Amino acid sequence: MDRKLIFLDIDGTLITAMKKPSPQTVRAVRGARAKGHKVFVCTGRNMPIIGEDIRAVGFDGIISSAGGHVEVEDKVLFDHLLPEDVIQECLSLFHEHGVYCRIENQDGIYTDPQMEALLRAAKADRGNSELIRMQREIEAGIPIRPYEQYPKKGAYKICFTASSLEAVEETKPYLEERFVYVVHPYGDSTSCFNGEIIPRGIDKGKGMEIVCSHFGRSREETVAFGDSMNDYEMMQYAGISVAMGNACRELKRMADRVCKSVEEDGIYYEFLKMGLI
Repeated sequence: MDRKLIFLDIDGTLITAMKKPSPQTVRAVRGARAKGHKVFVCTGRNMPIIGEDIRAVGFDGIISSAGGHVEVEDKVLFDHLLPEDVIQECLSLFHEHGVYCRIENQDGIYTDPQMEALLRAAKADRGNSELIRMQREIEAGIPIRPYEQYPKKGAYKICFTASSLEAVEETKPYLEERFVYVVHPYGDSTSCFNGEIIPRGIDKGKGMEIVCSHFGRSREETVAFGDSMNDYEMMQYAGISVAMGNACRELKRMADRVCKSVEEDGIYYEFLKMGLI
């Protein structure tokens, strides 16, 4: 197989529920790089919460904050923060409708206390890896600061939660023209509805495009693995898109391939099938 640029989401793809990458997954990433492919993390996480256990696997670069930050071999290729006046406008709208938020910037995470309470009480849908990740961050003691400590210097994105879908839907018409408005999967018994807003034109697919341009490669030479709707643009851009077995239905429908779940070492076995290792 020709040498590829391979892009891997973290939560629900590379790892499950804040756990370390499995030995098989580590073997797949390192094996692909040994064969001359380049492998990148492509995640909604901001840089401070990409743990050392993930970095230690060994990657050629990182796309973080859903495309808001791109770096290759420790060189920053792209960095985009939402202006503070826009953030405050969005927060006011969300709060007016009973929707609670967390702000992710280059320093860390800042959250409304009501959001943490909702996350602690919520029963997550198995297909909602983003909600599970936020719950596990609280359990693992990841430093999450109260909103009062937010320095108001801009941020990459805003994540949100609400106890009713109606509250979320009420904010959407005001924001979807300027933002990619993602609502993550939910079931009939869901008590916590969550999602995120990312500026239009800033997404994982755009991050991939920046990496391709840096290396002088085409999108046809890329492979992307993901599981949730914030991976949609990444999958659209990729030459070959692979949905995890645990991915949401919408992503499976649009993907070129569906592999085993993250719990079943889907990345490793799909790398084998595709001749990447």
